[in-house]
Amino acid sequence: MFTGIVQTMGVVRSVRQGSTAARLALDAPGLSRPIPLGSSIAVNGVCLTVAACDETRVEFDVIPETLARSTLGGLAAGARVNLERALRAGDPLDGHMVQGHVDGIATVQHIRTGEGGHVLTFRADTKLMPFIIPKGSIAIDGVSLTIATVETDTFSVALIPTTLAVTTLGLLKVGDKVNIETDILARTIVTTLRRLHGREGSPAGESPHPPGSLTVESLRENGW
Repeated sequence: MFTGIVQTMGVVRSVRQGSTAARLALDAPGLSRPIPLGSSIAVNGVCLTVAACDETRVEFDVIPETLARSTLGGLAAGARVNLERALRAGDPLDGHMVQGHVDGIATVQHIRTGEGGHVLTFRADTKLMPFIIPKGSIAIDGVSLTIATVETDTFSVALIPTTLAVTTLGLLKVGDKVNIETDILARTIVTTLRRLHGREGSPAGESPHPPGSLTVESLRENGW
């Protein structure tokens, strides 16, 4: 479990393809030590298990499923990644509860800077949009953020200068792809309501949760 508060950025040293998995090696001297073998670290929001480590380097074995379902499959030497060690009992929860299980990939559609701040707009799979709620939480490349606006298949977030400086989000360009993990609470509520209303079997392409049907009243009626 993680919080979405990035502890440091690492730099990809190499990605070596093996027979059953890829070995991802990062230069990450800023990550607090000791790092036990087998411990969990979120790399751009993806929970990975430490396979090797020294004072500056951390390595992970990444299976094909993870490479295919996240942006890790497109990493190359020199790329920067966000890193967060797993949450320990008693640690402050400054972001929100993040599992490190990526739901999908979103694409940067628009970047706006100016008096209104630094605002990023992303296009995501419409299947994920019911879980993306205005003023709710979302993890983008492992960074805990508050959702500003939501449209049919896009959403936006506003970034503060600190986030731009200490994470990879300040390096994003239009067309770049990012990992997103929706808030577990939103997923639980929407999925439960779908089951109660028999909407899980909706045909492909048809929204299983029509706009406007998730209301305070419907939540109360269903025990939330």
